[in-house]
Amino acid sequence: MAVNVTMPKWGLTMKEGKISKWFKSEGDAIQKGEPFFEVETEKITNVVEAAAEGIVFQIVVAAGTTVAIGTIVAVIADAGEQPERIEGIQAGELVEEEPAATGSAAPAPAEKPAEKKFVPSSPAARRLAKELDVDITRVEGSGPNGRITEADVQRFHDEGPPAPKVTPLAAEMIRQEGLDAAAIEGTGEGGKITKADVERALKAGGPEEEVKPPKVIPFTGMRKSVADNMYASLQNTAQLTCFTEVDVTEMVRFLELVRKEYRKDESVRVSYNDIIIHVTARVLKRFPIMNSTLVGDEILLHDSVNMGVAVAIAEGLIVPVLQGADGKGLLQIAREVRELARKAREGTLGVEEVTNGTFTITNVSMFDVDGFTPILKPPETGILGIGRIKEKAAVHEGEIAIRSMMFLSLTFDHRVVDGAPANDFLGTVARYLQNPTLAMT
Repeated sequence: MAVNVTMPKWGLTMKEGKISKWFKSEGDAIQKGEPFFEVETEKITNVVEAAAEGIVFQIVVAAGTTVAIGTIVAVIADAGEQPERIEGIQAGELVEEEPAATGSAAPAPAEKPAEKKFVPSSPAARRLAKELDVDITRVEGSGPNGRITEADVQRFHDEGPPAPKVTPLAAEMIRQEGLDAAAIEGTGEGGKITKADVERALKAGGPEEEVKPPKVIPFTGMRKSVADNMYASLQNTAQLTCFTEVDVTEMVRFLELVRKEYRKDESVRVSYNDIIIHVTARVLKRFPIMNSTLVGDEILLHDSVNMGVAVAIAEGLIVPVLQGADGKGLLQIAREVRELARKAREGTLGVEEVTNGTFTITNVSMFDVDGFTPILKPPETGILGIGRIKEKAAVHEGEIAIRSMMFLSLTFDHRVVDGAPANDFLGTVARYLQNPTLAMT
């Protein structure tokens, strides 16, 4: 049986949508749930999935056309079925609304173009409505997707308009306020009038509240550049993220020892991030495929680890690059990373300090975030996300103990590296962080 596909309604304020793309052509087979077409509204762009399986019998509305909600845009039929083709956009009827009455003393107003709206209905229903002088906009449709049939029109003529559906609470409010239920638009299931609908009608009848315009922030500069780069990254790479939870109790103790040793030296301020950079740089030397970039049709394996370190500033996100991180000791890494972060906040980074990265680390532990999914920084192959360190009960040497735990998340380009070596890399980083002295060998 043929199925009429209509323009969906997303949200209470949506009145129309633009078909920006068709994923199927007439004659194509389609499965239920398969992407069928893309719709643009003033708020979102989304893909509409097929509600039935069969053959795309007819595409009624061409791509690039804007139509009202409920408009028939396509027809899906069973194989071999030949329903009547729809000529033009015939999902609804353009109905003229009666002009408002004027006083006898007032001059007749100039004629205005009648407001129109689409009413999903069959050609036979529209003919019968005209013959019986029935306002088709008041008829409740019982056909597919609410389409008005000839029987619906006849029933309306014989029985009159159905009483509006009202919730008990809404009915009591209508009685107390002396409202006309027929004049209230119901947004509940099946068009039922709810409490919120009554409150909306009462508010609409009162004085209008001043609506302050939203504050406008220009989507330009660094914020726009960051957004464009992130969108391009997601569109142009095959990103996959894996996670692991690491017992970093020994790393916490190690940092305490380092800080105790250099407590009198103001030039030495080592952080957890510095230890992670130091460890990751050395593990990357064992996994050269993770320290690579994809340029055109070539995968470049780099001898030196140029570690990007994400820094959040007021204007957006910037990634200074620690050149040759694999050849630097922990204390040198700490000093240079701190200097790069200072320059990033002051806006004094040089071109050589933000280019030629081969791998990136992004740390959100200061925001009390356990884990997240980092976005790749092309053409790099991998990026490591660092969550917060949190004390929790864990199994250690066969016993339950309070341990310092941390989540790591590795996003990698699946075009360059398979899951097995990527996860092996992540597991090795985890083992080194469990015992950071391994990175010193």
